Amino acid sequence: MTRDLMMSRRNVLASGLALGVSAFAPAVRASAPIKVAGIHASPVENAWNSVLHKALQDAAAEGVIEYVFSEGVSGTDYPRAMREYAEQGAKLIIGEAYAVEKQAREVAVDYPETAFVLGSSGKESGDNFGVFGTWNHDGAYLAGMLAGKMTKSNVVGSVGAMPIPEVNMLINAFAAGVKAVNPHAKHLVTFIGTFFDPPKAREAGLAQIDAGADILFGERIGTADAAKERNIKSVGSLIDYTPRYPDTVFANALWGFRPILSAAIADVAAGKPVGKDYTAFGLLKEGGSDVAYVKGVAPAEAETAMEAKRAEIKSGAFEVPRITDEPK
Repeated sequence: MTRDLMMSRRNVLASGLALGVSAFAPAVRASAPIKVAGIHASPVENAWNSVLHKALQDAAAEGVIEYVFSEGVSGTDYPRAMREYAEQGAKLIIGEAYAVEKQAREVAVDYPETAFVLGSSGKESGDNFGVFGTWNHDGAYLAGMLAGKMTKSNVVGSVGAMPIPEVNMLINAFAAGVKAVNPHAKHLVTFIGTFFDPPKAREAGLAQIDAGADILFGERIGTADAAKERNIKSVGSLIDYTPRYPDTVFANALWGFRPILSAAIADVAAGKPVGKDYTAFGLLKEGGSDVAYVKGVAPAEAETAMEAKRAEIKSGAFEVPRITDEPK
């Protein structure tokens, strides 16, 4: 798999997303498109929000939904935005409840005819409040296996947003992948305290490099800028950063939202309750996430071992540990 033809791993992800679409498309297209609102706490160029935004845009382009959205919505304004979209007739609202868990559930109670499916650290609630987690930890573990065999300093670093369960689980999975192949490696962790501040993530990455890290895991946008500046390697998260940083980002823990969105839309179209946890649709074994890497950057034996572990995850023979405690 050359850099130019690195799509084999990405095609696995794309085919999984396509399956998620075909499962519900005939039923949905038999009626008018469903009005869906996206409420993004960060700008849509933020990696996490960009994944949701693209899935929603793609569904709209296919005529499955009618999509409206707001971006950069602060925590104080978030419940208001939810109410406004519900009153404007949105049948499904997609967004994030991480900063407004209690308030978001209160809004859902007031609008029982509106379906809410939000990224959340909590549980589903009632018939109309569903949740999903960003579980691309499988890909993070696999990328960590490569990083563990590549580090020369025996120090790797991770730059994350804040120590919420989903972020903790992702960083812990990367660290576990490193430790699985290199138990003596040291892992540095920095949280920048926000979901979107690329300059701050860059500064955190530079500090880790100064502390000895020669590979960085960028849970946040901006980390790869530090790696590029200091000429070391980096791992991306959620989206494929390699085209943007071709000589820096050698692996990515990808996550796709379309399977989750497809399942939620199918439930709304069928008049079924959405008060459930949709997270599993985003797992590697379900085709919702994967690892993409540039072949030949890591040692051949490291790639072979990683691919063998990926096959085990895919088959269910191995499950990446889901550790939500704050990494140390």
